[in-house]
Amino acid sequence: MSNTPGSVLPEQVQEVRAAYSRLRSEIRKVIVGQDEVVDQMLMAVFCRGHVVVVGVPGLAKTLLISTIARTLSLAFSRVQFTPDLMPADITGTEVIQEDRATGHRALKFVQGPIFANVILADEINRTPPKTQAALLEAMQERHVTVGGKRHDLPVPFFVLATQNPIEQEGTYPLPEAQLDRFMFQISISYPSLEEEMEIVRRMASRGGESVEAALDEDGIRRVQDVVRQMPVPDHVIAYALRLVRATRVKEPMDLGITRPRMVQDYVGWGAGPRASEYLILAAKAKALLEGSTHVTPEHVKAIAKPVLRHRLLLNFNAEADQVTPDAVVADLLANVPLEGLTPGDKRTLDEVLK
Repeated sequence: MSNTPGSVLPEQVQEVRAAYSRLRSEIRKVIVGQDEVVDQMLMAVFCRGHVVVVGVPGLAKTLLISTIARTLSLAFSRVQFTPDLMPADITGTEVIQEDRATGHRALKFVQGPIFANVILADEINRTPPKTQAALLEAMQERHVTVGGKRHDLPVPFFVLATQNPIEQEGTYPLPEAQLDRFMFQISISYPSLEEEMEIVRRMASRGGESVEAALDEDGIRRVQDVVRQMPVPDHVIAYALRLVRATRVKEPMDLGITRPRMVQDYVGWGAGPRASEYLILAAKAKALLEGSTHVTPEHVKAIAKPVLRHRLLLNFNAEADQVTPDAVVADLLANVPLEGLTPGDKRTLDEVLK
């Protein structure tokens, strides 16, 4: 299937939609509701991104992630993070191995659980910073170094981490710089009455459903390639930049844009350039899942919360007034205009005003 660079053919869009439909059908055999959460996790997979999932106990975070791994026909590994977990428990370690025939001894690297395609980092905030750092370095570099030797991780490689927001005793919250490596922070809420009734009905009437693989490794790579090829107009990129740059309270606002009141009052530190990159990348995936061959500002708006909520550092006023990052992002979306100057337009206007 060939096409010109920077464009996506309708048949490619249909291939992505078909893969998405197969995955959703299999996931629904196990997971009731949580459609938006599932969509966001699949978008992150299609974008080669990592995800941190935040929710109280009992909302099937672990079950959801393991189910997605089974539908993707990928090697899955779960790491239960605890305060005594060491970096080598994740990355692996070198052991002395003796050749019984010759008596010769040599160091052999024994791979840790991180050598899988899908890593479930369960309760990532329960382990000390040095162990968190070992995982997060692997997320960024896609390899680990042990004993001075580099060991590449499998491809594709995704880290899907979970956090419990209500238990803070004995935890080690991820610093903002490390949270920034996650493409999305996904919040899981309680199910509706109808959804909870269906959950209880399934549990009471039968055991676990059998989930079949709906997409293999080659299929995942084809979908990821289509996402990367998806063209994005300059005015959509400009809108994403306006959203992100408006959060940077320590920087002057761009010409013609007024910083939203909630951002001024409650944000201590705004989002960095990685937020702009992920807004556009996620908007591409969102457009493809909707069957569109082009990206619009509405696609950017649809995925702004999971991209921005963990990249905004709120101040004491926000804590005192019980303002959440989601409320700030909602105000941002309501007050930053969809239309405005593109970077090229701004440069031209700046030259005229000199």
